[in-house]
Amino acid sequence: MQNNIERQKMSRIRLNQEYRNKIGNRLRVYAEQEPTQEKKKYDDLKADQIELNDKAWKLAEQIVRKHYTPEDVKMAYHLQNKFENVETIAKDSCFHFHYLGQVEDRDYDNKPIMKDDTIEEHFDFRLNGSMENDSDSYSDDKAYGYALYRDELKAQDNCNPDILIEQEGKDMNPHLTKYTDANNKYLGSDDTGYGKQWNEKYQLDLIGREYCRDRSIACTQEQFQMLKEWKSAKGKFVIAHRNWIKSVLDQMKEIKIGLKGYKYLDEAIELSTELGLNITDAEIIRTNSTGLVIYNPKNLAERVKGMKNKNHSREDKIKARLLYEQNQAEKSVN
Repeated sequence: MQNNIERQKMSRIRLNQEYRNKIGNRLRVYAEQEPTQEKKKYDDLKADQIELNDKAWKLAEQIVRKHYTPEDVKMAYHLQNKFENVETIAKDSCFHFHYLGQVEDRDYDNKPIMKDDTIEEHFDFRLNGSMENDSDSYSDDKAYGYALYRDELKAQDNCNPDILIEQEGKDMNPHLTKYTDANNKYLGSDDTGYGKQWNEKYQLDLIGREYCRDRSIACTQEQFQMLKEWKSAKGKFVIAHRNWIKSVLDQMKEIKIGLKGYKYLDEAIELSTELGLNITDAEIIRTNSTGLVIYNPKNLAERVKGMKNKNHSREDKIKARLLYEQNQAEKSVN
């Protein structure tokens, strides 16, 4: 009996750092695919974003065109094309809107009073336009594009749509810079990529000086509040992305502590099973550091075939990435 126990101990596979990384990567993919309430909140809000932006834009266009009528715009273009020294009209996606309302003030006796005042705010419809949320520590304007185009960014080898969340609270560093630069390059700027496509959808001909702050357009209080709600909805979507990934990161932090303390591979396999991810020691031993089986003949053949006749669109790349993650999930269930 004692000899059998000793032999079992001798046959157990020791858990090295490579195996820890492989299992950790598999568990990260699994955690991101779990239908948690945080993920559902993110998915639900993401599904609403285009409609919300279109609705807010239609309202903004209505406000602007009441102030700068189509006839005014036509005349401005006529004068600008006729005279070289006239530069009075251009396309823009951000506006200052205002209405006459009441704000709290203090009288001579320092008692609170309400007085009439102009209430004004900036509304930016660009992809990286401003938003409102309740978090002071997570308010980067780029976060909206990262959250909205998360699948597209995940399909790219050198991009990470969750990098701002992973690096939250940290100073600028090479790791953060590497991925934000890659994300921004892929999404594009005001003149390229997704940024250009987005901005061309949400822009109007405006008369005035170059910057939107040089013109403030009057609207009703109701219209103003509707646009405020739009900015708030954008912020809630970004926070939903943050809360979902933060929950995944918190899980992974505990998992990594556990994996670091385990001595044998079967202990890590047991942890994965208890968490709902069914994997075998053979899978881990035969995979690379990303968790993808590469020595299985069928998988290797498919990978090699996929390296030929490359002419994949952006949609094809996204589908391929989603298919890979789906296959990983199916393996974890089987």
